[in-house]
Amino acid sequence: MSRVAIVGVGWYGFKPTTIDVSFQDMMFESSARAYANAKIDPRYDVDAFVDCQEDMWEGIAISDEFAPEPIGGALRPTFTVAGDGLEGIAHAYMLIKTGHFNVVSVESHGKPSEIKTLQDIYRFALDPLHVRPLDYVNPLFYAGLDAVAYMKRTGAKREHLAMVAVKNKNNGLSNERASFSTRIDLDYVLSSSYSIYPMTNYEIAPFSDASITFVLANEDYAKKLTENPVWIEGIGYSTETGTGATEWHEWGKMKSFRSAALMAYKMANLNGNPQVDFAEIEDRFSFMELLALEETMLVKEGEAHKMLEKGDLNRDGFLPVNPSGGSLSMGVQLEATGLSRLLEAYLQLTGKAGNHQLKNVRRGLVASWRGVPTYTSMVALLSV
Repeated sequence: MSRVAIVGVGWYGFKPTTIDVSFQDMMFESSARAYANAKIDPRYDVDAFVDCQEDMWEGIAISDEFAPEPIGGALRPTFTVAGDGLEGIAHAYMLIKTGHFNVVSVESHGKPSEIKTLQDIYRFALDPLHVRPLDYVNPLFYAGLDAVAYMKRTGAKREHLAMVAVKNKNNGLSNERASFSTRIDLDYVLSSSYSIYPMTNYEIAPFSDASITFVLANEDYAKKLTENPVWIEGIGYSTETGTGATEWHEWGKMKSFRSAALMAYKMANLNGNPQVDFAEIEDRFSFMELLALEETMLVKEGEAHKMLEKGDLNRDGFLPVNPSGGSLSMGVQLEATGLSRLLEAYLQLTGKAGNHQLKNVRRGLVASWRGVPTYTSMVALLSV
């Protein structure tokens, strides 16, 4: 079966608010730019269109009815995935692998600035019997429980969580898409008030509006369309067993990450650590960057915080992690968050990351988590 490559990308937004455009406008802008980047006409050159969105975030029932027109898929094979954008990439990958599709586009977006009931949406998604009736202020307290359990299991300290925030907030200063980057030091983070124990606001990624569109192609078309294809070596996705984190989740771990990573590595004919040059991974909560490194087997269990302390995860370190600034600097774009990490990895591998470009990178890992309370994870392995 043919290899699958990314041959074009477009994006719009990465701002705390985008009051001048609707979410359909954002979808159109990112898609038009992706097709221009790939030098294709979607009306003739794209065989199928994938869109990732969720009714609850959109505030519209059957929101997939709004998908075809903005992304160029009207009266063409178009379908939606109610999940993170990386899941949409996996669907496009599988379509191309069948041999029946040569070029497939994938779009995902988030416009959280227009959601007036964000806390209520999170609350509604929680377990209806054991958790939802509890009188809590912030439904993201689940993340705090995981953070405490992770620290207890691995020996990571409160300071290590703050160090992740310091690294990523400063990394983002070199990234034009990082609206929430800031020059900050460890003492300032540690002296700030907790938002969700044991994390302050600096260790919890805010929300931002963005739309991102990728164009994927089989090997023959990829070589015709671009001189710099980025190959998808493997991609995996997983959701933990059970319908509620309270009953089934093993606190301080993320089995879905490990399962997704193993799926991606098996696809790439690798066993264990893929030996990547850098990683763009989940960090919507600071502890998640450390946990994701261990669950994807890039580092051994209990070693992530030690590597962070030694500077190994810095942009100039042994394993640069989130050189873009991650979600802590770029924000969480709801279902487009995984594509945000994929975008940054793609730009690195094509040498187009600008001021935060790394040297001599050939392989990168992307990992995204859909967030509380789904415990769904996605992992992709890319190379040039």
